[in-house]
Amino acid sequence: MKKNPWLYIPTLYLAEGFPYIIINTVSTVLYADLGFSNKQIAFWTGWLYLPWVLKMFWSPLVDARATKRRWLLGAQTLLAGIFVLLAGLTAWQAFEFASAGGKLSFFSLSLFGFLAGAFASATLDIATDGYYLLALSPVEQSKFVGIRTIFYRLAMILGSGAFVSLTAMLASKESAGTGLMPWPYNWAVLFAFLACLFMGFAGYHRWILPKPAADGPVQIAQGTAWGESFKTYFTQKNLFYILAFILLYRLGDAFLEKIVPLFLLKPQAEGALGMSVQNYGLIKGTLGLGAVVVGNLAGGWLLGRYGFKKCIWPFAGILILPNFFYAYMAWGHPSAAVVAVLITLEHLGNGLAMMAFSVFIMYISQGAYKTSHYAISTGIMALGMMGPSMASGWLQMKLGYTGFFVTASLISLITLAVVPLSFRIKSIEETEAAFRTHRPSLEDAQ
Repeated sequence: MKKNPWLYIPTLYLAEGFPYIIINTVSTVLYADLGFSNKQIAFWTGWLYLPWVLKMFWSPLVDARATKRRWLLGAQTLLAGIFVLLAGLTAWQAFEFASAGGKLSFFSLSLFGFLAGAFASATLDIATDGYYLLALSPVEQSKFVGIRTIFYRLAMILGSGAFVSLTAMLASKESAGTGLMPWPYNWAVLFAFLACLFMGFAGYHRWILPKPAADGPVQIAQGTAWGESFKTYFTQKNLFYILAFILLYRLGDAFLEKIVPLFLLKPQAEGALGMSVQNYGLIKGTLGLGAVVVGNLAGGWLLGRYGFKKCIWPFAGILILPNFFYAYMAWGHPSAAVVAVLITLEHLGNGLAMMAFSVFIMYISQGAYKTSHYAISTGIMALGMMGPSMASGWLQMKLGYTGFFVTASLISLITLAVVPLSFRIKSIEETEAAFRTHRPSLEDAQ
């Protein structure tokens, strides 16, 4: 009997989103809370994008061996184990920070743990997205594209918002001795909670996920699986336009990702806003949570009603606005209420704009190697994020926060230059015409 996708699509994409945001953003908050420099944090955590860049090279292995269902269950179980190790490492090293501040030994070991988690998370991405394309019919894929994006974004907002805020409520540097436990053991509790969460995900999905008939190894000799998947991707029509769009659409966003948490959390004496970790998490996890849901719902509805070409211009314009918001905040240091409003608008706009990018990737990932093609596209996207993220800390320390955000705002205008390139990709029109047999509506989210 066919199972209702509502029973597993939301949880699959929660499980896909949590490790990405914990590894790439919450790690930044952790290291900022422990007192490491912006340059050190941005450069080294920028390397954590590497598995998402390289995943295109082992995605054919996911296509050629076992089922996508088995791969994603294994990756979720592995992530549970990695979070257990991070919890133990954080608790073991916490006394050093309580007495002497951050030490490189902890930084190196924890970074290695995050990197291992990044490889597991990248593999989970490959398997989950491949499973989605195999388990759902084209009509169902169209119906649930907004739903899956909503729950992926929910995981990112909860992970960087509510989880961080609750962690800060347990203990913080600012209120040493008044929390429920000594700081920074509260971070060990967060990782222990994540380990339990992923054990639960793995158990639930092992029980609930159907076994699609199409979910099996691609019927081709393993030795040629890699070559065939890359050949079919890199010989497709309009490849230059596809690569340019994937690499540059999120360029401004890439410069912001590592610096924004540091700008919000670092002391005002350094030109930052000096927000507490708890308030940072509350804004991200409450206002931001609601905004991203509205943005994704609206984005999915608008794309279903008007199509990619009509939506991409306004969505791209909305995507670059946060760069200008942060330039204003760095220059004017507005009140906490204004900061909260601007961050909420950032999440609303990002929810809209990323729906277009998600649909773009899905439209160009078709054929026998759709799982590998999806992974190659998202790997190229990660490469576009990795370089600017690694350089952002150095650039911020050279220019200051105001100069950095003004520069990032100007760079983000490149997004508008690549939008016309997407209009030349013929496969977008062809795939969209097929997918729009079913038009997503707000009722799909009920």
